[in-house]
Amino acid sequence: MNQDCALALGGCSHDCELSLATRYAALLRLSQALSVFRNGDDLCNFVVTELESIVNCEIIGILSYDKPTKKLTWLMFDTRKGRVYPKLLSWEESASRWVCEHQRPLVIPDVEQETRFPKTMDCAREQAIRSFCMFPLKTATRHIGTIYFGSAAQYAHSEEEVRFLSLVAGAVGMAVGNARYFEGTQVLEAQLRREKSRLKLLLDLTNCLVSNLRIGDVLRAIAESLLQIFQCDVAGLMLPEVGCEKRPMSSFFERGGIVVSETSFPWDKVFSCVLETGEAWSGDTKDIPLLGMHNSPYWAALPIKKVCGFPLASPNRVLGAVALGRLSENAFTADDLALLSEVAKQVAIAIENALAYGRIADAKEKLAQEKLYLQDEIHSELIGKEIIGESATFRSVLQKVETVASTDSTVLICGETGTGKELIARAIHDLSSRRAHPFVKLNCAAIPLGLLESELFGHEKGAFTGAIAQRVGRFELANNGTLFLDEIGEVPLELQPKLLHVLQEQVFERLGGSRTIKTNARLIAATNRDLAAMIDRKEFRSDLFYRLNVFPIQVPPLRERVEDIPLLVRSFVQQFARRANKKLETISRDTMDALCRYDWPGNIRELQNVLERAVILSTGPVFEVPLSELRTAAGRSASSAPDTLAEAERKHIVAILDESGWVLGGKNGAALRLGLKRPTLQLRMKKLGIVRLNGR
Repeated sequence: MNQDCALALGGCSHDCELSLATRYAALLRLSQALSVFRNGDDLCNFVVTELESIVNCEIIGILSYDKPTKKLTWLMFDTRKGRVYPKLLSWEESASRWVCEHQRPLVIPDVEQETRFPKTMDCAREQAIRSFCMFPLKTATRHIGTIYFGSAAQYAHSEEEVRFLSLVAGAVGMAVGNARYFEGTQVLEAQLRREKSRLKLLLDLTNCLVSNLRIGDVLRAIAESLLQIFQCDVAGLMLPEVGCEKRPMSSFFERGGIVVSETSFPWDKVFSCVLETGEAWSGDTKDIPLLGMHNSPYWAALPIKKVCGFPLASPNRVLGAVALGRLSENAFTADDLALLSEVAKQVAIAIENALAYGRIADAKEKLAQEKLYLQDEIHSELIGKEIIGESATFRSVLQKVETVASTDSTVLICGETGTGKELIARAIHDLSSRRAHPFVKLNCAAIPLGLLESELFGHEKGAFTGAIAQRVGRFELANNGTLFLDEIGEVPLELQPKLLHVLQEQVFERLGGSRTIKTNARLIAATNRDLAAMIDRKEFRSDLFYRLNVFPIQVPPLRERVEDIPLLVRSFVQQFARRANKKLETISRDTMDALCRYDWPGNIRELQNVLERAVILSTGPVFEVPLSELRTAAGRSASSAPDTLAEAERKHIVAILDESGWVLGGKNGAALRLGLKRPTLQLRMKKLGIVRLNGR
């Protein structure tokens, strides 16, 4: 039987019982009342209760349909016995599918004669329903389900009844849609509030982490933040390797303080599991094989029921693990794990920064200690050992050093290469009132000409190609201290006016800068060149020379202080032997005499090199120098005369004896002119075979 016939056969007895005005007035009241409901279940209960009085049916039901999941939810009310719970059909078997897909009412005049939707008809028979009609529920934008009216009588729904129920379905659909929208809005607002709260906690965590640098403070800050963010009772962190000693570190925190710090505690199995797998874990404590955990006194005080562990991974390695615990049965949700994943990244960065800061702090402290040690070593080496000499010529130099050290005057140290000009400069600094401030040195011959100005005065960023950062010059570094410029004669002519200006005015500007910088550095210069000859050749400015030559000190070459050679030899041999872990007890007389007779064109530097090589070659307790090397060196140094060292020394002594009339002692004697004592001269004459012949 078709639908039109069914409607035609439907009686209008109910229309007689209720006037149209009464029913539509009730519908109006229902529509107005529906607008106040915001909860879906409450709305459905109200609809079913109100419709019972104006609709002729035994069962009223509202079906909620979720299209993405195809999930059906029924709320059904039987006017004869109250709320009923029908058997839920699949979406494909349900008549509601046809209604939702076609968006048309479905009227079934007689269940027994309907061949479509067999499963739905079976359910109707189970509820003693002989006819029913079903209408789509929709809003302006989407379909949300169906509403169902079932009657125990056949042909119970006339055309007028269907039109009226269609209006009821429209009002109910809008109300259900509004309720769903409001519920969705509430859910979204709750999610936004929760997300905002967690973002604020993450921001607080970040601020807390960046304000702490030491690893202990960082771990405490992390634990306190985790306890607050995840509403936990305990938090533990484990780092397998901390510091230079690569020792493990574990910290266990509870709300209000530390339970165990930097020691192993009963959660080691949690950490081992997370570190081995590199993945998060959450669950019941009874699911973890924590050996001895329940027998631990900490466990007795804190019976943790839920645990969550997560690895702390940096881009390069896994730094450690974090574990959280709850005394309640509240499990860690998927949202908790997702948030912990983000938090773990921040925590890993903070821990890596703290570990790096610890390594830098340790290295800085070590360097500071090494600096103090090296300063003490340099000072003791300089004052106690390196300035060695008792000859009259060298004592006069030391006397000048002591005299000028207490002043701030500029000093010009002249002398051949290898005579120890830098040691003299250091001695002046160490004996001055500036000794607590830096001694800055610069070899002007070792710096390329284009960079010498930058080395002396510094430069600003971008002053020239390659100047990627600001650089502080030597004059600025030596402020209140001493600046030693070795090989001052190598300063280019175009840079000399600026150097003169600094010496006169005590101010300068960095290369590429405009700010005037004041310096209180004392200048000590040194050179092995003849500056007066350079002035004549227009290679050195005379005004700069006069400014440098305030207090000149001429360091004598080693050949002019022969008396000091034995002292220097003994000192150097002891140093080199100690360094080479050798025991040298004596120095042969022949070796010492040969060293004293040699001219030493390389001065003390050459002497050091010869002695160091000889110490390395020495095999017994007696120190010996290969004399053949000295003869060869002497032959190379005498470019105009083929004499040996002994022959040259013999000729020189004989010439002085002739000039002094062979008088050895006294004011006009040869010993004084040679810088020797009379016994030493007599010994030399004997060894060289010098005797006075008749006629001399």
